Amino acid sequence: MRKYHFLIALSVVVLDRFTKWTIARRLSLHDSIPVIPGFFRIIHAENPGAAFGIFADSPSEWKVGLLIAFSVIALLIVSVLLWKNSHSLNSTGIGLSLILGGAMGNLWDRLVSRHVVDFLLFYVGPHQWPAFNVADSAIVVGAGLLVFEIVFTKSPSEQSA
Repeated sequence: MRKYHFLIALSVVVLDRFTKWTIARRLSLHDSIPVIPGFFRIIHAENPGAAFGIFADSPSEWKVGLLIAFSVIALLIVSVLLWKNSHSLNSTGIGLSLILGGAMGNLWDRLVSRHVVDFLLFYVGPHQWPAFNVADSAIVVGAGLLVFEIVFTKSPSEQSA
């Protein structure tokens, strides 16, 4: 089963790299394409901070190094958890695979260009969600699967009762 988990992670990385490359080549920085007027647009944004622009305005020279170090530590932890839990294709393994792929996609950007390309922007009137990308989406969906598993799955002792 491990090969399927790592194929999921690799698929996320490939899709993430392709979409970011396409946006960077076809849209100038800060340009946008309305998809659903008043709700969704594709933009070209560069995020030097963490997820959803956290620390983006920080002038600290250590910011990128700390974000890279945090990403590497997270990758190691997720890889170990995935390796230990990859005996079957379940929501835990899929969630960890999505997180692994998303973290690798964003780490790639930070190592190569010191920022992450974001391009999905949802908004209603003047209110908007911070722009994000495929890697961010995979991380959020993967975390959601893990939370779902924790909250709604019965433990072995509850199942036998």
